[in-house]
Amino acid sequence: MKVIHDKENQKFTMDVEGSTAFVDYKLKDGKMYLVYSEVPTSLRGKGVGKVLVEQTFELLTTEGYKAVAVCGYVKAIAKRSDKWNSIIEQA
Repeated sequence: MKVIHDKENQKFTMDVEGSTAFVDYKLKDGKMYLVYSEVPTSLRGKGVGKVLVEQTFELLTTEGYKAVAVCGYVKAIAKRSDKWNSIIEQA
């Protein structure tokens, strides 16, 4: 499972078992606002969402972005680890 940054559509996507999970974002004032995440029903309960969000955090960090967690699920994952405190703000 690998997350891909689709800059044109402002989202991070991950293809799993023929379905796509994603995190949508909006750029504002030099920050990436992570506004919505979705995991297809067939993939829920398998840890796909956690992998998606954590790899999204890794990728946006590598690319030099700071982010704001707006989506409730993204916020929950960010709060679980001190690793993300300097990168992911809570909205």
